[in-house]
Amino acid sequence: MARTVIPDIASLKDYLGHAFEPSEWVLMDQARIDLFAEATGDRQWIHCDPERARRDSPFGTTIAHGNLTLSLAPMLLQQSVEVKGVRLLVNPGIEHARLRSPVPSGSRVRMRAELTAVRELKGGAARATFRCTIELEGETKPAAFGDFHVVYFP
Repeated sequence: MARTVIPDIASLKDYLGHAFEPSEWVLMDQARIDLFAEATGDRQWIHCDPERARRDSPFGTTIAHGNLTLSLAPMLLQQSVEVKGVRLLVNPGIEHARLRSPVPSGSRVRMRAELTAVRELKGGAARATFRCTIELEGETKPAAFGDFHVVYFP
């Protein structure tokens, strides 16, 4: 994986329309799913009961929470893009998020990102919008996609 290094916040605008290299693959195993369930209190059987999921689920196994899949965006983006000279970055949210395919336990996901907007803010900060697609290994349909916002502070 080749991470793109952007020299500073002001240079973000030079990368508008740039599609970055994909992130590393991340295993979505049952342990990760269970930890997310514990953290959020969402212990629905489709996520946390492998035996029942094998028996009763149309997927034949447990699946990751959609919000777990989306929550990987900050980590995955940092594997693809680094902006130098950043003291702090803040994720104000993901817009237009869609969950397109279930992510079965034991599968792997990665993210592709394209910089679609940059807005300069006071003090040399900038708000960047990345169109992010979370891919499911071996599938043509993405697991999820959305517009991920990051505010970079110098």
